[in-house]
Amino acid sequence: NKMEMKWQDVQFVRVDAKITENLVDKNENTGSVLSKDEEEKLKELFKVEIPELHTTVEIKGLSADSAPVIATRPELMRRMKDMAMNGGGGMGSFYGNLPEEVTLTVNGNHPIYQTILKEDNNEQQEKLVKSLTDLALLSQGLLKGNELTSFINRSVEMMQGKPKSKIITEF
Repeated sequence: NKMEMKWQDVQFVRVDAKITENLVDKNENTGSVLSKDEEEKLKELFKVEIPELHTTVEIKGLSADSAPVIATRPELMRRMKDMAMNGGGGMGSFYGNLPEEVTLTVNGNHPIYQTILKEDNNEQQEKLVKSLTDLALLSQGLLKGNELTSFINRSVEMMQGKPKSKIITEF
């Protein structure tokens, strides 16, 4: 913050605050290979409800080699939460109590979505999408507690091809 105040035309951004492909503006406009209906269906599938987490879903046409889902957190909120954790006083406690904000960017050009959209079994389709979401959240350190345990159980279940016994996490 001090350097940004000193140098008016300089702004620092965490490397993981934006999608890597968007950090440097290359004036490329890659569109998604998905139709509008497919994009809307994916947006609905990716709506997650996790306590203490506010999510927004967007579909972008990224490189097919990029991750299928990327979770990013707004720079301003991260700074405010960091200040709150370091005893920023005043508004710091206000920001510290706000839920985490996350943008889930769905890579519309990733080939996995052709498979997911063709899946007839809704339950299997939802499991695949939930696992992709959880992987993106895990990459940001936002998957904790029961959500992390559910992700592990679901992953083992999907690898084995059958339901795994539930791990009890509450006593």
